[in-house]
Amino acid sequence: MLGISDFGTFCASVLLFLALPGPGTFALLTSTAQGGLRAGAAATAGVLVGDQVLLWLAVGGVAALLAAHPGWFGAIQYAGAAYLAWIGLQLIVRREGAPSVVRITPGHYLRQALLITLLNPKAIVFYMAFFPLFIDPAQHRGLVTFGAMAVTIALISAAYCLTLCALADRVSAQVRTHRRLARWLERAAGACLIGFGLKLAAP
Repeated sequence: MLGISDFGTFCASVLLFLALPGPGTFALLTSTAQGGLRAGAAATAGVLVGDQVLLWLAVGGVAALLAAHPGWFGAIQYAGAAYLAWIGLQLIVRREGAPSVVRITPGHYLRQALLITLLNPKAIVFYMAFFPLFIDPAQHRGLVTFGAMAVTIALISAAYCLTLCALADRVSAQVRTHRRLARWLERAAGACLIGFGLKLAAP
């Protein structure tokens, strides 16, 4: 589909990564707890804009690699699959510790969520490893392929983030207290990521 290999797995991977706790998730929950659903929607817009900036920076690197060294692309895909599996392993074996603290002051929710997203050092590395996994070099259409991937990520992210904010607005206290369930889900996500990595690395 438009040069995207295994579109279903691509969508599932995006949704899975969104479900993993991170700075963006905490920004959404904190904003919603402080200012309600409207603040959560503003923070969602900030996260989406930040993700698109990082995403297109990564696209520039991947596109340059395809143009300059097409023979290396297979190796990059294998490296990306290995990175995916490594993240999954870390989620499974990680010891429970204090969650990341994200400071959100009342007001300016969009701007704060945008800055938190842009300053996340792991995001650009993730996108650089993620995109090559789902690009079919034989059917790749340049910006059309990357644009389709970017729009897909934006739509899934918007739906997920707004749903999360709506749930947090109704049960914000419960969302933050169910740590045992969150840890179990984190381990399950890790197992799925390892499975995705193995599936994508298979010939």
